[in-house]
Amino acid sequence: MSIFSIDESGYTGYDLLQKSQPWQGACAVKITHDDASYLIKKHFPKLQASELKFSSLRRRETNQKPLFSLQQEILSNFECVTCIADKRFALIQMFIEYAVEPFYYDIGENLYENGMNVSLASMAYYLGEYFFGREFDNILRAFQNAMHNKSSESVGLLINSIHSVDWKKMPEVLGPLALEHPDCIDSIINSDTSTDAAFMILKALITRTELISKESYSIEHDRSDNLLRYNEYLSMLIDCKIPASFKFSEIASIHFPLKLEKVVQIDSKLSPSVQLCDVLVGGALSGVRQLTQDKSFSFYSPLKLYRDDQIIHFLPDPNPANQAKFRKGAQGGEFVDFMATQFSRAKR
Repeated sequence: MSIFSIDESGYTGYDLLQKSQPWQGACAVKITHDDASYLIKKHFPKLQASELKFSSLRRRETNQKPLFSLQQEILSNFECVTCIADKRFALIQMFIEYAVEPFYYDIGENLYENGMNVSLASMAYYLGEYFFGREFDNILRAFQNAMHNKSSESVGLLINSIHSVDWKKMPEVLGPLALEHPDCIDSIINSDTSTDAAFMILKALITRTELISKESYSIEHDRSDNLLRYNEYLSMLIDCKIPASFKFSEIASIHFPLKLEKVVQIDSKLSPSVQLCDVLVGGALSGVRQLTQDKSFSFYSPLKLYRDDQIIHFLPDPNPANQAKFRKGAQGGEFVDFMATQFSRAKR
């Protein structure tokens, strides 16, 4: 059985508005421990630390070239995928899913079918601050607090934050809660919902590992507290034995039961493969931060190394026509219903 190793970076739980960590990502690499050990020794022969950590290596200028060369060799010779997400955009997408979509579902409109959910989130990402300034982030902060606390008081504070602005400038997004639609409120206080972006990112990774794998495979990941949610979600996906298929876009779909059969936790110090995942995801997030600041690629930016099929991103798209074409016939709504059933069964 083949093994994918995975690791994450930028995880902040339900709080997606931490300014110090605006990006979150995860990486999966199909590589043996022997091959990973060889690559580490080849590119960092004098490494004294107990494990390879991107955050430590990037501090030294002399490590920039070997880090770049290591990532280049991994991406050129091994099957892998990296997913990166703008966490503020991910939070807005969840706002659409939990605080908006139930209203549209109630009136018979499917927001997922042609990417309208992503288009609404993109519109809110760009226009929310334009219309409402800092108050829009206050609304988002109140939303994630309500999703976390699950109390009538926190929901009331969220609704008040919407009423404090001229919400009719963006009624498609803020209207359902401004009018206190009961289904939206129920979705927010549902114990199975949260603003943890781990499942969103993990689902994207799994659609690609399932496509790469021709036979059954397993996943290993670090024992860190941050990855406990990943382990929980992976175990739940493995337990989905009911045959089902869902399309998310032109290039992404998922079929159950998965080819993924097992998930294993391992100390990253004992897994050179997981260490390489740390380097890839750390490098990708570092490259994105630099790109957003400088508006250009640095000489050693690893983003220049990726093929289109090796990277997945959750970023706003200002052109709704692109999303309508890319996500035509998407079955996100059906997938949400399917997973809600799986969550319920897992809790029994």
